[in-house]
Amino acid sequence: MSRALPIGRDGARPRWRGAITTTLMLLLAVVIARDILARRWGGATPPSADVTRRIP
Repeated sequence: MSRALPIGRDGARPRWRGAITTTLMLLLAVVIARDILARRWGGATPPSADVTRRIP
């Protein structure tokens, strides 16, 4: 019985794939940090009114 061998590759990812992954991770970190900083030091806005709450 013959075995189907996988196509041989050098095992290293292309450089552009690593750059894309790194860029996406950096952008995600920036967005998370910006959100945290905006919530901590942003203007204290009162919470929006509850829609289900009835005011007599």
